[in-house]
Amino acid sequence: MKKNVPQNIKKWLFFTIPLVSSLVCAEPIVVEGVAPNEASKQEILQKMQIVYGVDQVIDKIQVRAVSAPNGWSNAVTQVITPDLKKVKQGNLKVQGTQVELTGKMSNPNDIQLTINQFQSIVQQPYRFKSQLTVNQAEQKIIDEALKNRIIEFESGSSILTASGQQILNEMAAALHKVGGKKVKIIGHTDSSGDASKNLLLSQQRANAVKDYLITKNILAERLSTEGLGSNKPLANNETAEGRRKNRRIEFAVL
Repeated sequence: MKKNVPQNIKKWLFFTIPLVSSLVCAEPIVVEGVAPNEASKQEILQKMQIVYGVDQVIDKIQVRAVSAPNGWSNAVTQVITPDLKKVKQGNLKVQGTQVELTGKMSNPNDIQLTINQFQSIVQQPYRFKSQLTVNQAEQKIIDEALKNRIIEFESGSSILTASGQQILNEMAAALHKVGGKKVKIIGHTDSSGDASKNLLLSQQRANAVKDYLITKNILAERLSTEGLGSNKPLANNETAEGRRKNRRIEFAVL
């Protein structure tokens, strides 16, 4: 007999594994979405902290009085396993009774093993879907060129500083090494000021980086841009050092 699943479930909870591969430095995991109650939220956060560490989990879960499928909290916590740490540049998303894992893995042999593991964990009425690919060696080249440095701009603008240009000179050399691979340039800001203005500024800065790299003979069609504003912080925006780290440019090989 088919179980009835509430129709008002639009979005439950998904985990964002950092867009840029953690080959150079460990980046925090942003956990966001909707949980039906505080107890479920705390169970999920506790499991995430066990797997990734307390300092590496950023809580953006909202609690709302909504209906959940039977066993929802247990189904979510069961799929939070150490195997997730093998996945880079991806997402684990739980929406209603659909569990979806996407991302890249360093070892091609791990892909089927990971799929099998999750298929054994996810039980009816929940369904598992995956899209896992091999992590590209080119991303490592880009990450190592950036060396965890911040590409700086003039305050409140998209004008590159001299030090920012110097880093991009090195990035251009790295981009030449990865051949014709396409790369997304992602701009981020801290949370100071108006959110909509920060979103615009992050896009303008990503565009400025693209324009500069084009002057270094990187083909425009290889480069795309995205501005995320303050939506994906690396550090605590309550401190000056945290805000400095959050004002950054990232590069993702596509």
